[in-house]
Amino acid sequence: MNYTGWIIINGSIATDKFLDYANMIAEAAEKQNIQTVCLKNDAVLTLLCPKNGMVSSIANNDKLPDFAFFIDKDIYIARQLEQLGVRVFNSSRTIEISDDKIYTYQMLSEQQIPIPETIIAPKKYHAGDLPPAYIQKVTESLGIPLIVKEAFGSFGEQVHFISNHEELTKIIPLMEQRPFVFQRYIEESKGRDIRVQVVGEKAVTAVERQNNKDFRANVTNGGKMLPFALDDKTEKLAVNAAKAIGADFAGVDLLFGSNEELLVCEINANAHIRNLYECTGINAADDMVTYIKKELS
Repeated sequence: MNYTGWIIINGSIATDKFLDYANMIAEAAEKQNIQTVCLKNDAVLTLLCPKNGMVSSIANNDKLPDFAFFIDKDIYIARQLEQLGVRVFNSSRTIEISDDKIYTYQMLSEQQIPIPETIIAPKKYHAGDLPPAYIQKVTESLGIPLIVKEAFGSFGEQVHFISNHEELTKIIPLMEQRPFVFQRYIEESKGRDIRVQVVGEKAVTAVERQNNKDFRANVTNGGKMLPFALDDKTEKLAVNAAKAIGADFAGVDLLFGSNEELLVCEINANAHIRNLYECTGINAADDMVTYIKKELS
């Protein structure tokens, strides 16, 4: 059967990096005789009209594809496509969980998957500090230094290293009404982590990221990548983490804990794969398309 698919990116950030990811998926699909078209989310017009049943007016002559591959976080369009019977990779629920780090940690904790000790900050309706007694309990539980991490953000930009009590009391009002967590700082993993690319039930490749200038290992913050040899323990943890949020594929970030323990730091439902390919020579796009084809058959 000849399948058709949409590769959806965000129209407001259609940079070369996102277009390159879309092209990698499109090229992998072409090799497996799957026709795809790349669409910006602002090229997809959805109409909700309960009086006449659910109607969707969509680009590409209103013809729906067999599947949609999302390189975006527009969960509303993803959900709309699902309601119209289109198989979405990853699902709208997975995108929603992955985009919200608090939701992610709750799902991981529910499945008993190891994460750094984490405290969810109470919801605030205005900017301001938290009660001193609450802050005291946080520092007694997690110690200092610690990490303050916003629920929403990318490339490590909303992750803050807090070295003392004064910095902690200063940053909390700056969070304003944004949700965030307090998290134990994992000294053993300073400037280093593992990125594992998971596709379905297997890990297809992995790299170790190292950064000697920043506590975050992200390449965008100056880190470098080295091929990482996967073992059964690492693969099992990464696959189980992806399963916990219902991901078809994901970039799972692991921290080096004490006593050789690995901890799940984050799960990226639309992780870019170019750097992995250049570092390891493994093109995860081929595995993703093979997985999609199997799921559709």
